[in-house]
Amino acid sequence: MLQPNVIVTPAAEKFMRRMVRFSAHPEGGFRLTVSAGGCSGYNSEFTVEAAPTAGDSELLVNGIKVFLPAESRLMLDGVTVD
Repeated sequence: MLQPNVIVTPAAEKFMRRMVRFSAHPEGGFRLTVSAGGCSGYNSEFTVEAAPTAGDSELLVNGIKVFLPAESRLMLDGVTVD
């Protein structure tokens, strides 16, 4: 499975880490979904999940599990998450 080239800023990493730590699934991961639409041309949604769902790719960002759905991976390639 091809992993996207995603850069996560320290501020975004801190946010993700806090979301996971204080969720109902502190051993789980941060799920980031991107879809077409919205003012900028894209919508993003995030949740904390206990485990990746079928088709998700798991990216490790300094120990944080980031779950990326298949439809989001292409849109996130080369993106900086801040």
